[in-house]
Amino acid sequence: MARAPNKPKRVAEVVPLRPPRKCPICGKPAVRAYYPFDSKRCADADLSRWLTGKYVIPGAESAAEDDREGDDGED
Repeated sequence: MARAPNKPKRVAEVVPLRPPRKCPICGKPAVRAYYPFDSKRCADADLSRWLTGKYVIPGAESAAEDDREGDDGED
């Protein structure tokens, strides 16, 4: 079925699924390619912070640390 040559194409409207967010590093609007960041530079800066230990996720103490705390030398 051929379309009439003068009839414009129908273009679907893109509706965002989530509200726009700001880049956590610089505060500029986030870009889809680097979400949640606005650029590769900010994404790399965030990765660098994780790799250098600037960001830390608190976790449970290990069993070895628990043993040292409970051992006061009394038997």
